[in-house]
Amino acid sequence: MFNRLKSLKDSLSRTRNQAFGQIMQVLGQSDVTEGTWDDLEALLIQADVGVETTEEVIAKLRQRAGTEGIVRAIDLRGALKSELRALLGDPPPLNLDPRKRMLTLMLVVGVNGSGKTTSIGKLGNYYREQGRNVILAAADTFRAAAIEQLQVWGERAQVPVVAGRPGGDPGAVVFDAVNAAHARRADMIIVDTAGRLHVKFNLMQELKKIYGVAAKSVHEAPHETLLVLDGTTGQNALAQAASFQEAARVTGVVLTKLDGTAKGGVIFAIARERQLPVRFVGTGETIEDIAPFDADTFVDGLFEA
Repeated sequence: MFNRLKSLKDSLSRTRNQAFGQIMQVLGQSDVTEGTWDDLEALLIQADVGVETTEEVIAKLRQRAGTEGIVRAIDLRGALKSELRALLGDPPPLNLDPRKRMLTLMLVVGVNGSGKTTSIGKLGNYYREQGRNVILAAADTFRAAAIEQLQVWGERAQVPVVAGRPGGDPGAVVFDAVNAAHARRADMIIVDTAGRLHVKFNLMQELKKIYGVAAKSVHEAPHETLLVLDGTTGQNALAQAASFQEAARVTGVVLTKLDGTAKGGVIFAIARERQLPVRFVGTGETIEDIAPFDADTFVDGLFEA
């Protein structure tokens, strides 16, 4: 776990060195002025913290500066850190504990190109390393390439993949995966789903069918529905989150490509504006490069290496 948390911190180097590096310069040895607030606001927005979230943070910092008598900009650093940490809250653990049930089912949703299928392969490997007996279900039947890609990642993760034919019924794939799990005594299924957000009605119908099959086949399933968002898309990730929350009962987020963006601040906007906890982050390109999201490590990593 330590290595994965270290990887989370390391993946923030671009955000830390660019956006938050400039913030640390603004919060230097000078006195707090209106220019300080203006610069801080601009830099937080530039880091993709989001306009609404940034305005809330600035308002709280102004209030604290008045209440606590903060006159030096450097003394705002600790206050900023604590306000950002507060935005992330403390969500309950993922509802995936194997002691709760014989079989756990997780759905993974997200647009094509977000890193969804890759993230599923990484999650399969992560949970296999945790001692789980995992099966992947290729229920994104709309694209033959998605099925093939998941099979490749399944081989890398040493996790079996249940798949149907391209264009087939995604609900049938989930049904087959549940049967396969019972036969193989697997205790976890991770389901890939179609990412056709631009055809929202079809997406909602497919997800509804998958939800129905999951609920009938496994008690209280799906137990988690994770939305994969590409961290490099910045505020567009918020729009995707809103759309998928309409189409699916999303319970959390996997943020990919965190190592490739200077705009890691979007995590704060997702937490505040969409009320979604970030559960995992992609920290690189190999199958090991996924880390459980830890709010303290994340915030610390924005301010220090």
